[in-house]
Amino acid sequence: MEYDDLLNMGTELGYQLMFSGAEIYRVEESVYRLLTAYGLQPQVFAIPNCLIVSLNTPQGHPITRMRRIPSHGTDIELLERCNDLCRRLCREVPPVKQAKELVDGLSQNKRQYSIRVLLLGYVVAAGFFAAFFSGGLLDVISAGICGFGVGFWMLYLGGKMGFNGFFQTLIGAAIASLLALLLTRVGVGENVDAITIGTLMVLVPGMALTNAMREIMAGDIISGVNRTAEAILTATAISLGVVISLAIGM
Repeated sequence: MEYDDLLNMGTELGYQLMFSGAEIYRVEESVYRLLTAYGLQPQVFAIPNCLIVSLNTPQGHPITRMRRIPSHGTDIELLERCNDLCRRLCREVPPVKQAKELVDGLSQNKRQYSIRVLLLGYVVAAGFFAAFFSGGLLDVISAGICGFGVGFWMLYLGGKMGFNGFFQTLIGAAIASLLALLLTRVGVGENVDAITIGTLMVLVPGMALTNAMREIMAGDIISGVNRTAEAILTATAISLGVVISLAIGM
């Protein structure tokens, strides 16, 4: 049996799941079920930035693969493709070479939104939350402008300049707060609080914190604490960005 190919295939599937933002239990269970379908008894261990898959050959020789997971966001389409393929492989158990080609092709021909569509998402989300927090029409328009500025920074400038996630979020929050102050002072906006909070909502790590609590309750303490720390750092960056911008603007 092609143990190296099977191990590489399982590790690649787990990597794609992790990169799509899947929960830890989903990654470990998917890789375990896939390799078990091919008659193996693997051991799978995953934390948000690392995946380790190990198995023993019939001769008792252990084989292990480890993949480091880079910083990533959430890709629901890739997650669904990984889930569907995992179920298909477990059900049909095709030849290893064919299965490996299918796993390797997961990230190919993947639909991606253009920068324009993503920027529109920032604008609409910021405007919606400004209205949610009792902002008027002018506040919604101002929040949309702020959302555009934050989106342009997060999607384009921040990555080009090589900032890590913490400082990228900090500067994004500062941009949101400064633009809100500026637009209010020139008369475009009326409620600076609604504009600022509405724009900052696009930076809040809601999904990361939700996944962290879910993993802690499921018993994946290391992963849950890791994600919680990441969410707290992001929230700290947002707070510092607002404080710095207010100190400058006031």
